[in-house]
This record gives sequence, C-alpha cells and structure tokens, in this order.
Amino acid sequence: MLKIGIIGGSGLEKQEMLQQAIDIEINTPYGKPSSPLKTGKILGVEVVLLSRHGREHTIPPTQVNNRANIWALKETGCTHILATTACGSLKREIKRGDLIILDQFIDFTKQRKISFHEEFLSGKIVHTAMAEPFSEELRKILIQSCAELKLRYHPQGTVITIEGPRFSTKAESKIFSLWGADVINMSIAPEAILANEIGLPYAAIAMSTDYDCLFEDVIPVTWEEILKVFKENVEKVTNLILHSLSKINLSKKEEMITSVHQEEKEFDLKSTIRTIPNWPKPGIMFRDITTLIQDPQAFSYVIQQFAEHYRNQNIDKIAGIESRGFIFGAALAYKLNLPFVLIRKKGKLPAETVSQEYALEYGTDKIEMHRDAVSYGESVLIVDDLIATGGTAIAAANLIERLGGKVAECAFVIGLPDLKGMEKLSARYTVMTLVNFEGE
Repeated sequence: MLKIGIIGGSGLEKQEMLQQAIDIEINTPYGKPSSPLKTGKILGVEVVLLSRHGREHTIPPTQVNNRANIWALKETGCTHILATTACGSLKREIKRGDLIILDQFIDFTKQRKISFHEEFLSGKIVHTAMAEPFSEELRKILIQSCAELKLRYHPQGTVITIEGPRFSTKAESKIFSLWGADVINMSIAPEAILANEIGLPYAAIAMSTDYDCLFEDVIPVTWEEILKVFKENVEKVTNLILHSLSKINLSKKEEMITSVHQEEKEFDLKSTIRTIPNWPKPGIMFRDITTLIQDPQAFSYVIQQFAEHYRNQNIDKIAGIESRGFIFGAALAYKLNLPFVLIRKKGKLPAETVSQEYALEYGTDKIEMHRDAVSYGESVLIVDDLIATGGTAIAAANLIERLGGKVAECAFVIGLPDLKGMEKLSARYTVMTLVNFEGE
C-alpha cells in the first residue's frame, strides 16, 4: 500500500495538511526522530509528516538525527519520501521563490552519520549506488505538477549540502558555484543517502529563498530573510505536494492493476485447486486445497498476494481458523512479522478460553480462543482457506470483538459466492478472496 513520508522544511510543519491526524512517538535503533510522526491522509493517500528540525525548529542541522528520521519513516510503512527544503541560489537565473526539483547533490558535510552500517557482517559488504540519488519517477511527477500549476520552477538542479549552522563565506560560495552546484542548503545530505541505502524512493523540492553570498551586488543571506521568503511562498510548496500526491496515487493504482493482470496471465491459481465431485455427499463439488499447498509456486503466490495487500494496513495480529487457516495465517504472519493467534474447535486450547457457538446445517458447534490472545483495541486479520456459508468466519469475528479487538478484514484463498457466506460476512467486514468458484 502506498504511504508517503513528507519531511518538512522550514515552515511547512505548521501547515494543517492531514485529515484524521494523529501523532506517533517512535524509537529506533538510532535513537528518537526529530519530531513525533504525524500520520493521516491527504486526498485519500496515507501520509506521515516529520519535522526535520523539530516542530519548533530547535534542532541545528548537524544535530538532526537523519538515521532515526529515515528509519522511523520506513518502520511506519512509508514507501516513498518527499522532502522539502529551503536553499540558497548559486545561479542568477534561480530567483527567490523559485522551486527546484533536485536531481544531484554534493555532500560537503563533515560531522554527520552517513550510513546505517557501523560495521559489515562477514561476507555482507554494503556499498549503495548513488549515481542517481533522487527518484526519477517522483521527479517526473513533481515536474509535471509544477507545469500544471504554472509555478516558476527548474526541472533539475545540483544542491551542495554544507554542515552549517553558519552560512558560507564568499570564497566558499564561489568554489561551490565553480563545482557545478546550482543551490546550497544544510539538509539534503545525508538524508538522501540514507533513504537510498534503506531502499526508499526519495525526491526533494527545494525553494530558493536567497542568493547565498556569491554576488557582490546582493546583500548576504540572513536567517530572517530566508524565513520571510519561505513563509511568503510556502503555499506553493503545499499545493505542489497536494497536486503530486494525487498523481503518485493514480500512478501506483495503475501500476498495481497492471501488476495484477500480469500475475493473472503468468499464474493461474484456480488450476492448482483440485475439484472432487460428489464429496462428501452427492451434488457437492469439493474444492480440494491440498493440491495448492503441495505446489510451492502456488503457495508462495497466495502468501505474496495477501502480504502485498495487507502490508502497512496497521494490523496488530493475524488469527487463523482451524485447521487450514493455520497454514496460510501462520505463513502470512511470518511474512508480515506479526503475532499469530489460533481460533480452534472446542476443547483444543489449554489455557482459559472464550467460546462462540455457530449453526451448522444440522445442529451447532463451537470455536474458542485463549482469553489473552487479543487485547482491547487490537486490529486483527482473520485468515482461512475457504468461505462457504460463513458460519465459522462470523463466529470468529464475534470472538475477536468479544475480547475487545476489532476485525481489520477477513482473508480467504477460496470463495464460494453461491453459498452466501461472502455476502453475509461482507455486510459487516471487508472480505478478500483470491479465487472464486461458482456453485457448490
């Protein structure tokens, strides 16, 4: 699922951009990030906003914990990063208020941690490619959005990142210009380096707020002037982000649709499920999933499809329904690094349980969970191999809710829509099936 991390530059963190916004405090192996993570939605897109220098701009550039910031965004499920930054111009043609969609950087910092790796494990040396440090896909979307919004922008630019917090001397500014830098700031490196190292596509919107001190006929930069220009133009950056988010979302949806269609062409899951007529009684077409489980490619495909759908959906636990739900649910829980809990038939669990009765064709039956399997407020995904009449699945959902949890969704490999279980369950919950068979 698409989730965009937005690292705010000076002033941007003051914008009320998010719907359903909540703050998340998070610790990382590298310490705490610069600010709490503010999560929510913009135009239906999941977004996480992080203030690079703290929400009150209390963290100097050298002291920004870039490793914790990038790690925290990755840990909370971000799939892409959009960064914003104020910068000084080293070119006459890049005027105050202009936007630059960066494509290269020069790292002139001296005291910052530039890698997640303090040491290499034996045989696992990591050297991250950095020839093209900014995501071309995100850059194209930002450039297109700039054009559509009729903003004054530059479709490429090299930024040199200095240590700060001081500004450059005139001699340094002239050298940076001779090196080919277009703009200068104190934040993009090693932020972009770490995003690349951890595998997050990263793009940066730079706003020119001053002319550094390169030109003799321009008054040297001051922090007050930077803030003044940025505040006057921050709405442009906000509008650009909003416009681009809708394009990123559309692009990813089209990509997912294409991917699904390609998968369908490449792999026919239905063909791996054996149909046995007249079992367990005449007139029944039994869908035998044991042939799918015996096929490593088919089983891997099932788990991968579920994992791609449910990754980053704020699920706390996965619950598998006895017995084949254990097979798929446990594998999915392992894939998503989530706890797995059991929903079993009566009398199979050793500790204190809570039970739920449900109707069979003739009579009733019960399923049980350990009373401590789900805590209040936890979001639980129910997994089983097949949804038929829906009795067991509805009972499982009732059990989770009685324990104080909430049902995130219900996932099944096979759906039998003619038996109406999917219809009944869908009235209360979101139901996912990978393949449907018409008829019993």
